[in-house]
Amino acid sequence: MTRETARTWAEISLGNLEHNYRALRGCAPDSRFLATVKANGYGHGAVPVARRLVELGTDYLAVACLDEGAELRRAGIGAPILILGYTQPALAEEVVALGLTQTVFTPDMARALSDAAGAAGKRARVHLKVDTGMSRLGVLDHDPAAAAKELAGLCALPHLEPEGIFTHFASADGDEEYTMLQFTRFLDVLDELKEAYGRTFEIRHCAASGAVLNYPCTHMDMVRPGIALYGHYPDPACEGLDGPGLKPVMSLYSRVAAVRDFPGDTPVSYGCTASLGGDGGRLAVLPIGYADGFHRLLSNESGVWLEGECRQIIGRVCMDMCMIGLPPSSGVRPGDVAEIFGEHLPVEWHAKAAGTISYELLCAVAPRVPRVYLDA
Repeated sequence: MTRETARTWAEISLGNLEHNYRALRGCAPDSRFLATVKANGYGHGAVPVARRLVELGTDYLAVACLDEGAELRRAGIGAPILILGYTQPALAEEVVALGLTQTVFTPDMARALSDAAGAAGKRARVHLKVDTGMSRLGVLDHDPAAAAKELAGLCALPHLEPEGIFTHFASADGDEEYTMLQFTRFLDVLDELKEAYGRTFEIRHCAASGAVLNYPCTHMDMVRPGIALYGHYPDPACEGLDGPGLKPVMSLYSRVAAVRDFPGDTPVSYGCTASLGGDGGRLAVLPIGYADGFHRLLSNESGVWLEGECRQIIGRVCMDMCMIGLPPSSGVRPGDVAEIFGEHLPVEWHAKAAGTISYELLCAVAPRVPRVYLDA
């Protein structure tokens, strides 16, 4: 599938990805770099993105689950890969066989990995997860001594290689006080581990995109940008920093399927939530809908860039199509290209209209939308 034949497609600028990678490395020049490629590379395509990042020299890749790590290994990507999320202990053998690094925060998973690694004559590389205030996964460390004891127990199994330890900030894009509270808790438990158990770690990490941009003191041994790597700021407030000048990597387009004129008071789309009014009007039909990742919440609220202007969505976004209002003088024809988001309409604009964040709209771009890789 090419741009010339696609009904709807996404263009992925690997040149912009490289720009963002180099800019973010410049923010933390003394730290290793973990590139987060979970969720199909935030919708950009995990394998092509990971390949380019490995070529550029990233030290680590991160995925959310075993299946995502296995996909990268099948594609021939041999770089270190950290599974950030939960893996069932029953799958420990596969984790070891693929040479993946597993996040560990429970005795059951630690034992399963140790046993699987021992049976294979290997050591399983793990990173311990500490919950400093996200209230999600990890060993809770509000009591540093108790947390250190629990973490040291996980490290003690014979066939594990506890390479790293990390935490995740809940509000590094906006709440300095809470971020510093979490960081202090993390440092306290690291001190307790060293003093009480002699346990240190080669890689300590806690800075995702928000902290990479906002808090250099948190960069530690490794940073792990996600959304910033793809050219978007975790919060608009971050954009005003004297920062790296990120460039969006994805642009989304659709090709006009039809241009139609309607008489007055014609209702438009499901539920008849919009009407063309007493004088009627002209619509362009675009072959993109919520099954492609163009959210139904954008119905009557957002628009697309067409004929050099932003044209409003009229009526509800359908599963496979949406309708765009045109003035009577419009010269739009079938086959013309509409920018859904990109150079003229940032994805953040749609996110605000939908009451969500750019992450969700990027990840929502469906697998059936072909990705065209530029600068490949």
